[in-house]
Amino acid sequence: MRKKSLIFLAMVLLVTLIMAGCASMKSQTAATTPKYPDRPITVIVPFSAGSGPDLIARLLEKTAPQHLGQPLVVVNKPGGSGTLGFNELVGASPDGYTIGISTVEVIANPLYGSTKYNYITALDPIAQITNSPSVLAVQAAQPWQDLAAVIEYGKSNPGKLKFGHQGIGSFSHIVGETFSQNTESKLEQVPFRGGGETIAALLGGHVQIAFVSPAMIKEHIKNGTIRALAVSASQRLSDPVFAEVPTFKEQGLDIVFNNWFGVTAPKEMPLEVKNKLTEGLKAIISTPEFKNSVENMGLQLNYLGPQETAAQWQADSQKLTKTVKETGILELIKAQKQ
Repeated sequence: MRKKSLIFLAMVLLVTLIMAGCASMKSQTAATTPKYPDRPITVIVPFSAGSGPDLIARLLEKTAPQHLGQPLVVVNKPGGSGTLGFNELVGASPDGYTIGISTVEVIANPLYGSTKYNYITALDPIAQITNSPSVLAVQAAQPWQDLAAVIEYGKSNPGKLKFGHQGIGSFSHIVGETFSQNTESKLEQVPFRGGGETIAALLGGHVQIAFVSPAMIKEHIKNGTIRALAVSASQRLSDPVFAEVPTFKEQGLDIVFNNWFGVTAPKEMPLEVKNKLTEGLKAIISTPEFKNSVENMGLQLNYLGPQETAAQWQADSQKLTKTVKETGILELIKAQKQ
């Protein structure tokens, strides 16, 4: 009997020691595991300084320490219509310390077969911040006062209307080719290296039409040098400068496209890190100061969380896949590569 008691006591002691050891290890792990984030977070911007995505990153940077507990460090990686920066982001460690600004090129670039990765599956959307339509703009000195006049002129004078955009396969090119096809206006596309060059060409009379973001022409509209005839949004813009500009849909054309800026990260980020990052970014975006700054840029604040953003990516992928084939953009890009 005494022997059984000793064995029982020995087992109790052993279990107690094991439990104490586990508790100690857990305590040590908690003490040594850093709380995210414990150092600055790098934000890759796949476009040049001063671009729309860059300006959004700089806005996030302003109040990041307050809402995330650490600063954001913006790093510009322009090249290949965003491909260079997106590729670097895909290859980064998924520890939450490297994130990036996403644009519609995440969807469009892989469609052209020129990317190393399919970004929809290689990146993890964290948030959508803004969306922005394309605006059909003409020089104010031109006689066309509305979209119908442009369409009529294009049909009557095939090949005489040139439209400027920000590069073959770009968002503005997609909208322009869709307009040309839907109206049978026979527009000739002219690519430029950015919105600034496109607007300069419009003002100089080198192209008669330009498809650009509202932010790029806002001051020109106010100064009376450019006239906006249509926006590719589903409804009119709230900005007073564009409030009287009708949508394509209002004018009988089923053209609804929005570019967007958001935040994305490498796949396989730990859930607790992703949640902390999501909460911090949402807090930044929700401030009145952030909203005012975005609207002053000519953009529309339209926050979506991770799941909603992923759904938006899928919807846009289906739409753009169909559009670049039907408009001939895909064939144009293939021909350039040969």
